[in-house]
Amino acid sequence: MIAFVVPRKQREAGQAVPIYITVVASLLFLALAYFVVGQASASRNGAQSAADAAALAAAQDARDQLRRGLLASVLNPRNWSDLLNGKGFGTYGACQEAQRFAARNESDVTPGGCRRLADGRLGFTVKVKTQEPLGETVVPGTEDIHMTAEATAVIEPRCTFRPDEEKPEDGEDPDNGGGNDKPVFPGKLTCDGRDRFIDPENLDFFPDAADLFTVRLSG
Repeated sequence: MIAFVVPRKQREAGQAVPIYITVVASLLFLALAYFVVGQASASRNGAQSAADAAALAAAQDARDQLRRGLLASVLNPRNWSDLLNGKGFGTYGACQEAQRFAARNESDVTPGGCRRLADGRLGFTVKVKTQEPLGETVVPGTEDIHMTAEATAVIEPRCTFRPDEEKPEDGEDPDNGGGNDKPVFPGKLTCDGRDRFIDPENLDFFPDAADLFTVRLSG
């Protein structure tokens, strides 16, 4: 019986092959796992961008509603103080805008995820969910995972209104002593410490919504 002796170098090389394969496979799995983490992070950032845009859209729509209310009552501004303090806007239209902007960012507002703030501030909190899941990856269970995010936008008044102490008779122009042809704005609008002239006959120069209210994201 003849015995064959395998040289030491060949024996060590043969033993190293399985170790090498294991190391390469482990490194490949780690690389794929890091890719999944990066993919999840990108999806999470996308969801947060969608939430930010949706919350701002809701608050801006509310701000526009308030401005329309001011314009509609420019000759009889009894409710201007309330409007300038953020009272008088609807939630439905604002949340519809939130959904529209969320969809632009491939997300949807979750059921009940658009709501007005209840902490004394004006604004909205919006929660969204990405439309597409992460999909199948080397990490089990990711095929049904949708990223969610939440954002809050606040509305801050920039103006105050002071009605005239003595309201002129209907149609009276106090500057000219009594013509019936020129309506007069019965009060003073002050924005950021500066008086704003309101001409009921020329509303092209009426302050923009951004001049009346600030909208910003809040933590």
